[in-house]
Amino acid sequence: MKRAIVPGTFDPVTEGHLDVIRRASQIFGEVVVAVAESPGKGPLFSHEERVELVRQSTADMPNVGVEPFDGLLVEFAQSRGPSVVVKGLRAITDFEYEFQMNALNYELSNEIETLFIMSPPKFMYLSSSVVKEIARLGGAFSQFVTPCVEEALVRKFGRG
Repeated sequence: MKRAIVPGTFDPVTEGHLDVIRRASQIFGEVVVAVAESPGKGPLFSHEERVELVRQSTADMPNVGVEPFDGLLVEFAQSRGPSVVVKGLRAITDFEYEFQMNALNYELSNEIETLFIMSPPKFMYLSSSVVKEIARLGGAFSQFVTPCVEEALVRKFGRG
């Protein structure tokens, strides 16, 4: 059984992230969503909050598990045994960054393969940053996130 690892900061998890996770779960027998600590990005939600929001948001996906991690993705992947890293791509800027990360990860461990899943048009513009900005400014954002994430953002920003 092949295992996929879908890494990210997920600050917060969006419907775009969930699309990639769901599609990976249809291809692979087991999917591990690896929630990176990412302190350098200055996340809005704590590492524990982000892990819990992803767990709640993926609860309807029986072959998906969620784990926190800190450190190098290749080391996390190696610790889980043979696996494929799955990344979502929205635009050419994602491709450039992910292409560089893939090359670096390959230098660190050529045993880890990366699979890219292209976003459908309805998610090509969607990012955690955009969702946070809409929420911060009091706009409607419920269509971009699960109810638990909507509630968490309302707690952080209020209804403006």
